[in-house]
Amino acid sequence: MKGTALVTVMRKALAQNPNLLRTLLGLSFTLIFMLSYAVYGATVSPSYYLYDTDATTTVHAQDEPVRIYQEELNQTTWTWSVPADGTNLTWVNLTATELSSGAEVKLSNGAGLYSHRSLGVAGADGFSCADSCQKNTTHAVVAEDGGEISVLALTSTDPARRSNGTVYSKTPDGALDKAMAAIEYEHSPSLIRVEIVENGNRTTAPTMTITTVNEAFESIKPFSVDAATEFLWALAAVVGCFSMVLVPSFTVYFAANAKEKRDAVKIADAERKVKEGIDDEQSA
Repeated sequence: MKGTALVTVMRKALAQNPNLLRTLLGLSFTLIFMLSYAVYGATVSPSYYLYDTDATTTVHAQDEPVRIYQEELNQTTWTWSVPADGTNLTWVNLTATELSSGAEVKLSNGAGLYSHRSLGVAGADGFSCADSCQKNTTHAVVAEDGGEISVLALTSTDPARRSNGTVYSKTPDGALDKAMAAIEYEHSPSLIRVEIVENGNRTTAPTMTITTVNEAFESIKPFSVDAATEFLWALAAVVGCFSMVLVPSFTVYFAANAKEKRDAVKIADAERKVKEGIDDEQSA
């Protein structure tokens, strides 16, 4: 019933506008051309620029730590002070090894650092530092089974400050200014303090390593793609979208046309038989 109603509607539309098929085709090709040209223009005249950063990784040499034994708590505290470069500082990573069971490792900075136990962990699906990382002046982790502990921290959760990025601008100079503004940063105070608290009267200090990463502006270039390939993909997408709309309509149209032709043949055949019958009666 639905198919019959659709055929009837299509037949009425074609009866009211005999050029409907031509109109639909003309509109489709016009829209395809306009959308394809818009995509093509966006690919050959982009306003996005890609900038690269030059990352400098520093593994800081460690002096002998300061040892403090608190007899009333029966705890030994080891402390280190690491002067880091605050210019464009992005990462501060701490690794402590040869820890006793239950040792507490603290990473401190007066300006605050962002950290989370899943930061830098491979396979941490769904983790986003922007949503989960906490900014604190001190981050502490307990080595329940001893051995080795790592604390990874960021000076900012903004990804534009590290590992390259993208900016939008109408001019190359404007893009350069935006890229420089995104990267340039001074983390102050930049002094990093590490504390390791162990139970008991310890005489052998754990091993501690601090690694920092500073990223400076390196270069910038316009974002570019293979315009011909992108144009073909865009054209194919547009044609596919319109085909989903037009193919059913044209199918209904041709089905209605074919049904009308069959009906016309049946009517003509019936008229012929009726006429032959009348002629036979007259001749008789």
